[in-house]
Amino acid sequence: MLFKGQEVWVRTDEGGHPVLDGDGRAEMKYREADQRSYRPLAQNLAPVASQPPERLPSRVRGSSPARLAQLPASTAARSASALAEMVHVWTDGACSGNPGPMGIGIVVVAGGKRKEVGEFLGRGTNNIAELVAIRRGLEVALTLAPGTDRPIRVYSDSSYAIGLLAHGWKAKANQALVAELRDFLRAYPRLQMVKVEGHAGVAENERCDVLARQAIAQNRFAAS
Repeated sequence: MLFKGQEVWVRTDEGGHPVLDGDGRAEMKYREADQRSYRPLAQNLAPVASQPPERLPSRVRGSSPARLAQLPASTAARSASALAEMVHVWTDGACSGNPGPMGIGIVVVAGGKRKEVGEFLGRGTNNIAELVAIRRGLEVALTLAPGTDRPIRVYSDSSYAIGLLAHGWKAKANQALVAELRDFLRAYPRLQMVKVEGHAGVAENERCDVLARQAIAQNRFAAS
């Protein structure tokens, strides 16, 4: 594959797709024998589409190197297509006081397009903001990549939101909102939710936090 125009080695699954961690990052090496590896976001990798199959770079899976040159052309094409169509939706909710003024931050990356959104929600709780951010993130994603049947990853640092929407936790509060969101998500058959660590230096998560807090601050300034 290519990273910033340079051929690299990337860990893949048996289907030839990059293996991603919970932050949507792949394991990459500049040379097969390198001890040091790097973790770029999947959307920053590109297939070597301009080269014939026998010259495509190798990939690494587990302890057994699997060369992309040995994969059928259809598998390589599917790998390239999967990278191109995957939509990444980063969301975060913030609250100044709990309850208090709420804001949300959203970063959507689809192919070569990116969109950032910060919105003020009014007064409420941090949990409400986290839930609303996920829905709004998916709505923003539709403006970049129309269609709900695409593979989509939603990244959130809220165990509460992911537990309710992905793991079937029982809602003790915000029941109407949770029910509405669960119904909304039924339109996304290829949706995956990924828990990320908050305030841990994950670039897109940190950006969402900034957007959410800016939305709160700007609203306060406008109202003062």
